Formats: sequence, structure tokens, C-alpha cells
Amino acid sequence: MTGIVSRSFDSADETRPFEDGKGRLDVINADRGPVGRAVFQPGWQWSKHVKPIAGTDSCQAAHVGYVVSGRMKVVMDDGESAELGAGDFMDVKPGHDAWVLGDEPCVALDWVGFGDYAVRKGD
Repeated sequence: MTGIVSRSFDSADETRPFEDGKGRLDVINADRGPVGRAVFQPGWQWSKHVKPIAGTDSCQAAHVGYVVSGRMKVVMDDGESAELGAGDFMDVKPGHDAWVLGDEPCVALDWVGFGDYAVRKGD
């Protein structure tokens, strides 16, 4: 094992596209678990562009991460909501929908919830 690992998400171990070309998830498999960079395009919404892949009524992944750029609204199943933007830390429990706000992509890093995120059934 080396003391330093440096990887680029541009050469990720896996890329998972979202429905309708509305973005992608790039996954790097690190020694401590998968880390993901998601690029959510304007118009992306979990319930439209990931729900058909996940097969659940709402997102059941927990997310602990950082918003690099853009803005997103997250609404929990119980109605609690928050807007996340560039520079924000996030800790979102399972059971939510989310969508991009505005005309620029939302880019987020997540070191908890992207391991099984947007994995197509049978993959």
C-alpha cells in the first residue's frame, strides 16, 4: 500500500449515466470505499432521471458530501427541504427527492452514498 493515492474522476473506475442524458456519476473505488462525483445537468430530478434506475419511490441512499458547483433542492419524504449550493457540506438521510436549480450543472462529491447509486438492476 502506498502512503498517497491521487486519482482523477476524469479517469474513474466506473461511470453511470442518468436517464435522458441529464448527467452522470463517476465512481472511484478507494481502499476505504467508493467515492463519487455526480454531475447533475440543468433539468435533472431524481424522481425522473434516477428513479427508473433505482426502482424505489424516493432516493434511499444516504449522502455525506460537498457541493462543488451549482445548486440543488432536496425534499425529504416528510416535506423537510433545503437548498444546497457551491461550498456546502451535506448530510442527507435516505428518503428524498432532489432537483437542480437554475441553468448550470450541479456537481457534488459524496463519500458515503454513491457506491450503489444509479446502479441498474441486473448490473
